[in-house]
Amino acid sequence: MPRVCFFTGRKTKVGRKLRYRGKPKYQGGIGLKITANDKRKFKPNLHNVRAVVDGVPKRIKVSTKAIKQGLVVKPLKRKYGYTRQQKLQAAG
Repeated sequence: MPRVCFFTGRKTKVGRKLRYRGKPKYQGGIGLKITANDKRKFKPNLHNVRAVVDGVPKRIKVSTKAIKQGLVVKPLKRKYGYTRQQKLQAAG
C-alpha cells in the first residue's frame, strides 16, 4: 500500500536540506554561502486505524491531522452493540 492518507491525500514530499557557511552581511561579513545541498523526504505521520468506511469497518492509513479533525469514525468495540437491523443494512 502507498504511504498516502485515506482522507486528506497527504503523501511523501521531496525537499532539500541546505547547509550554510560564513558570516552574514549585516554582521560585517561577506554573506552566507551554501556549502551543501542534500535531498531529503518529508513523510506524513500516518497511522493504521480501523475506521468505518461506507458502513463497513476497514483498516486504513490515516494522517494524525485527519484524526484530530474528526474525519475518522471508529467502529464499536463489541458486536453486542449492533442490532439485527443494523447488521442487515451493513450487509445489504
